[in-house]
Amino acid sequence: MLQRGVLVSHETVRRWCGKFGQAYSEGLRHHRPAVGDKWHLDEVFVKINGERSGSTCGGPWTEHGNVLDVLVQSKLDAKAAKRFVAKLMKKQRRVPRVLVTDRMKSYPVANRELMGSVEHRAHKGLNNRAENSHQPTRQRERAMKFFRSPGAAQRFLSAFSGISPHFRPRRHLMTAAEHRLEMTVRFTIWEHVTQTIGLCARA
Repeated sequence: MLQRGVLVSHETVRRWCGKFGQAYSEGLRHHRPAVGDKWHLDEVFVKINGERSGSTCGGPWTEHGNVLDVLVQSKLDAKAAKRFVAKLMKKQRRVPRVLVTDRMKSYPVANRELMGSVEHRAHKGLNNRAENSHQPTRQRERAMKFFRSPGAAQRFLSAFSGISPHFRPRRHLMTAAEHRLEMTVRFTIWEHVTQTIGLCARA
């Protein structure tokens, strides 16, 4: 915006994200690689209204680095884990071959009752990918001075988890030339998605 000479307030940006963020995230979802059969499930605490009381149950991440879903909940007990797994299964319309989590006791309960046929691997070291996936969320959480309500956190994280990975390819696996080409492709996809949704919004 600044580069184009347009001055906007933080509130304008917040409203813009609230209106278009989820639509952009859904638009990018159709351009992602197919979801793999190994899901990494993890939780992260976030500050809501200045208190470290809220938590998100999620990624989860696949082996391709795609965030499947995020659910903001006040607790991380077995009921919350089952609610999140059920939501995830409904959205993906499938179950994974392997579910990788840390050693939180609520995950085995959810796996046993909802996905009994799925292999469950519970080990902190195996879930490093999901742990690392929280770093962009932490960065945005600090930049936004934390979240004001569970609803605001859910809306932001749902959109952000779909948009952020699009601009964060697995750089360590690419040469400089491959990375430049990949980012060119991704920005082209982004322009297509945003222009399409923008035209639909104006229609």
